[in-house]
Amino acid sequence: MPDMLVRLYDLPDATAYNARVVEAGVRVRRLDAWDRYALRRFVREHFGDTWASEADFAFTDGHPIKGFIAMKDGDIVGFAVYETSRRNFFGPTGVREDLRGSAIGAVLLFRCLESMREAGYAYAIIGGVGPAEFYEKVCGATIIPGSERSVYGELYEEMRARARKT
Repeated sequence: MPDMLVRLYDLPDATAYNARVVEAGVRVRRLDAWDRYALRRFVREHFGDTWASEADFAFTDGHPIKGFIAMKDGDIVGFAVYETSRRNFFGPTGVREDLRGSAIGAVLLFRCLESMREAGYAYAIIGGVGPAEFYEKVCGATIIPGSERSVYGELYEEMRARARKT
């Protein structure tokens, strides 16, 4: 699973994605301190302990908190964080399975990338991507040559080894 690079100084227009999310009754906002435990539960339930640990780290580096959530009918339905495993890295991110394809993931991605740009970065790295086509289409990300193992290579190998033991 390779890493990807995004030019933050040349992000596409996110207006259409934002409109779809608003029309669906979803609100995307920056994380607040009181979201910490609800986010941890959501991420653990839908994406596992490893991502829950990473998402939790978004709360540890001062203000603003480095992430966003999507809310629908009072429930968290998606999240995205940045600079949790490494500086200048986007992710992890995820949307509840029944709402994937509804532009929520794109809006969460753009909010994080825009925040990274405002922090002074010219580029962002998306580490160990699964859906490369999504990132290519939505924000113009490109695969970083030679990054097939990714910064998360050892983690993936450890997770595979644990899975084989069970």
